[in-house]
Amino acid sequence: MSLALTACGRIWNRPPPEGEPVLLTQDQLAATWTDSEGGTLTLKPDGTFVAEDACNDYHYIDGFGLSDVKRSGSGKWESGSNKKQSFVGVSFDVDHGQWLSAYSALKRGKVLMLWIRVGDEDNDDPHCILTSQAS
Repeated sequence: MSLALTACGRIWNRPPPEGEPVLLTQDQLAATWTDSEGGTLTLKPDGTFVAEDACNDYHYIDGFGLSDVKRSGSGKWESGSNKKQSFVGVSFDVDHGQWLSAYSALKRGKVLMLWIRVGDEDNDDPHCILTSQAS
């Protein structure tokens, strides 16, 4: 019984990527963030962004089930924080409305990260991690 509960706990509470929560300034956030496959999310100082094949929480239902689609496009971004960590919300302008994603900020060494959980945790889908160098 405890093994089953442990497994369920892992499935539903997959830990974040390695790194420490970090508070970032607007200047640190307004940068180009890159994922492991070369996709980019460029957060501009004026509160707009441009994404080119960037990873995010991109699962949606199509006629055949879940489908992965990297995001390209533009929209608006804003940041918030609690006492120890910054968060970034992006709102993509899409044909049928808006697509919202919220990233959390981490730091590992000199690397800054924005990350978000992706997909179905039952399938152990990877996290979406975007990185930028600390200034």
